[in-house]
Amino acid sequence: MVKEISTTVIWELLKTIPDPEIPAVSIVDLGIVRNVEFNNNQLKITITPTYSGCPAFSFMKEEIVRHLETDGITNYQIDISLAPPWTTDWMNDAVKTKLKKSGIAPPSLEVACPQCESQQVEVISEFGSTACKALYKCLDCLEPFHHFKQI
Repeated sequence: MVKEISTTVIWELLKTIPDPEIPAVSIVDLGIVRNVEFNNNQLKITITPTYSGCPAFSFMKEEIVRHLETDGITNYQIDISLAPPWTTDWMNDAVKTKLKKSGIAPPSLEVACPQCESQQVEVISEFGSTACKALYKCLDCLEPFHHFKQI
């Protein structure tokens, strides 16, 4: 029996690929996958990096290829789109909740501790474990945490 491959099936497959730097969310959750379409029986996936120099972006692209080929999909093209540039506005509330549950303060102009929700926080470093996050410390519960920078 041949498995029917539709854009819905591809979107579901891509949702299983975690962001390598923030495994609590997928590359679809973050809005890195911009479009999935078939053009003359060729699958075309359009992706956008979160940052122009994101070191994880090539790994994400490799993971897409690996997942497609593991599912027997070989007639594909992956395009990179830099315009419009990626923004944290592409993250919905469900994604922000996933970040918070994983201990990362979601993008916001007002940073709040993901543990106790206090806004009494201080920046420890503008760069955390990745360029897209800053390292903070909560002044109430004293826990360190990452804040996903708003772009």
